[in-house]
Amino acid sequence: MTTFILVSGMFTGTHIWQDTAARLTAAGARAHTVALTGIDGPRAAPGTGVDLETHIADVLAVIDSVETGPDRKVVLVGHDYGIHPAVGAADRRADRVARIVHLDSGLPRDGVPALAAVPDQSLRERAAGRSAASGDAYDDEVLPPPAHDEWPRWGSTEGVPAAALDRLTALAAPQPLGTLLQPLRLTGAVDEVPSTGVLCTRNGTSIEMVQMLVGLGDPALRALTDPRVTFFELPTGHWPMLSRPAELSDVLLRAAAGEGHRLTPVDAAEPPAHLRPFLLDVPEVPRERHGNVDLYLPDAEEPRPAVVFVHGGPVPADARPTPRDWPGLTGHARYAAGQGAVGVLLDHRLHDLGDYERAAADVAAAVELVRDDPRVDADRIALWFFSGGGLITADWLDAPPAWLRCLAATYPVLAPLPNWGLSGTRFHPARTLANAGALPVVLTRVGREMPEIAATVEEFLAAAKDHGADVEVVDVPHGHHGFETIDDTDEARAAIRHAMRSVLRLAFGPDARGHQSARRPAPDYRRE
Repeated sequence: MTTFILVSGMFTGTHIWQDTAARLTAAGARAHTVALTGIDGPRAAPGTGVDLETHIADVLAVIDSVETGPDRKVVLVGHDYGIHPAVGAADRRADRVARIVHLDSGLPRDGVPALAAVPDQSLRERAAGRSAASGDAYDDEVLPPPAHDEWPRWGSTEGVPAAALDRLTALAAPQPLGTLLQPLRLTGAVDEVPSTGVLCTRNGTSIEMVQMLVGLGDPALRALTDPRVTFFELPTGHWPMLSRPAELSDVLLRAAAGEGHRLTPVDAAEPPAHLRPFLLDVPEVPRERHGNVDLYLPDAEEPRPAVVFVHGGPVPADARPTPRDWPGLTGHARYAAGQGAVGVLLDHRLHDLGDYERAAADVAAAVELVRDDPRVDADRIALWFFSGGGLITADWLDAPPAWLRCLAATYPVLAPLPNWGLSGTRFHPARTLANAGALPVVLTRVGREMPEIAATVEEFLAAAKDHGADVEVVDVPHGHHGFETIDDTDEARAAIRHAMRSVLRLAFGPDARGHQSARRPAPDYRRE
């Protein structure tokens, strides 16, 4: 008989597990919840403080007291913030824990406080600000719980019934600030404990996305390819115990049995998807490197239009090669240069979800560098964004300069995913379309996109229709995210050619006001 110990997240207590625990018990398992001190457990005496160690002790007390099977082991389930005390306790009772289940939660690390896992940057700053205001004496400081309409800032509420959301709000408790600010301390013993990630896809994460991030070479994610690590998906928001309790209970039972999807390790003998060859044969052209910007130059004497290709992310800061040397991007830049335009690549600093401000600044600086180059027609610039770089299109859609002839986006993210913590920022392209005017947009849409990203594209297209925006959609019905290096099909090659023709037609042709450049005739960019 499996024994589960369920640890709730921020602002929530044992009540949140009521339905899930009952279903686990009905299936023949034991289910115990942890009453976290200061939230729905005992109240700390004034001045004594509640911190992460307090909550780790709460979990340890349950581990040490519950009835178990012959192996004396338990399955720890941590939701949201709850994964931090769960992992901390497992590190101290590694011999008693059969598996840790990360329920739509992050990967706690030694020396890092739970606050770092809060997705919304403004909320992190709010909590840190309360700490700074009280100095080191935050013993009795708390973070107030969300109001009814504020829960989406902490995670998608999709699928949660109205009555359940009302109850969640009514029973929410302040979160002791010390639980978020105290760094987690681990000995490493927990590294030997098998684990399972349960990803709630409507909150913005999927197995496919995690596999893609592993392929980018992030050292922090390498452990996820260990065969003892499994994954499940639930098609719901951040609170599956309220929205999908039956499915969650089934997944927890399967996880305890060692079932689930296992990630594919990065094979040194075969390059990851983003480092495979570009699908088209493109010419070798001169490349110049200027700091973080590369220029791929056409064979031309007069100034030419430029196409600036903006990579996605986040990309780990230590990833090598860096994006401007990825074959899919260099292939696009060489292709543009072969057709008579200056192809431009840059490495911007989108290394974390909190980096969009500086990444956008890097893009703007690169564009100005390119426009200042005498070999570039400064009045004819196209910007082409890929994947997670798509959020940066918001700046250019919101206030398109006269020299921007078109904006292109290929398998883009066009709205912040719920768990990215960016909902209150300016990086929401669909909201800026009202100001885009006549700026043409060329959007390449892949039919086998990750559902959480596909939803952002449809949101953008619906807003484009509402505002009468000029959007050309290039569909790749059987294409995947990153198709230009992984889908070796005529359909994929035709889509790349189609998108490039459209972008260069707009870059070389008359602008949205019908003015044709007097500097030179447009070349025949349609040739291969």
